[in-house]
Amino acid sequence: MTERVSIEKKVLSENDQLASAIRADLAKRKIFAINLVSSPGSGKTSLIEKTIGALGKELKIAVVAGDVQTENDANRIIKAGGKLVRPIVTGGACHLDAKMVGKALEQIELDNVDLLIIENVGNLVCPASYDLGEAMKVVIMSTTEGDDKPLKYPAMYRRSSVAIINKIDLLGTSDFDLTAARGNASKINGDLKFFEMSTRSGTGLEAWYGWLRESVSNLKK
Repeated sequence: MTERVSIEKKVLSENDQLASAIRADLAKRKIFAINLVSSPGSGKTSLIEKTIGALGKELKIAVVAGDVQTENDANRIIKAGGKLVRPIVTGGACHLDAKMVGKALEQIELDNVDLLIIENVGNLVCPASYDLGEAMKVVIMSTTEGDDKPLKYPAMYRRSSVAIINKIDLLGTSDFDLTAARGNASKINGDLKFFEMSTRSGTGLEAWYGWLRESVSNLKK
C-alpha cells in the first residue's frame, strides 16, 4: 500500500511540473485556458460547438478534445467550425494528464490563439486530481442528473472555479431541484461562479459568451 501511494505521489508530482510549464507558456502567450469537466452526457461538446459558432469569428479558439476510445467529439467540433482541434484518445484512461495535453498543444499553432478549451474525459473523479495547465476548471452538471452531484463528487467542485448547470429547458421533467443543486455546490465551494443554460435552446448562453470575452480581454491587458 505504501509503495502504491508513493508511485501515485510521483505521478502527480511529475504531472504538476509539466502542467506548470504548460501554464507558464500559455500565460506568456496570453491564452485563456479552461478545462471542461463533467460526467458523461452533461453537454461539454455541445457547449464547445455553440461557443465556436458564436465566438469563432472574433476569437481564435483552439480545442483539445479528450475521449476514451473515439474521435467523435473532435469531429463534431470540427464540423461546427473548429479550426484548431486536436483529439486525444486515452485508450481507456479515465482522465487527461498534462503530458497528453502538452503533446496535443505541440501540434497546434498557438500564435495569436485567444482561448484554449480542453474537453476532459467524462468523469468527475480522476480529472479532479490532474492539473492540465489550465487557468481554471469549469464543471458542468445537467438537470438530467441528480442535484446532489456536488456532494457526491466534492473534490471536483472544490477545485473548479465555474459551475454550469445545463439543460435547464428540461427542468420539471425530473426531480432535479435547481436551488438545491446550486446550494449543494456552494456548500463545497462558496466562490463558484454559476451559469444556468440550455445549449439546445440557447437560453443563458449569452452570459457565458460575455464572460469568455471578458476573461480573454482581461488577460490581454
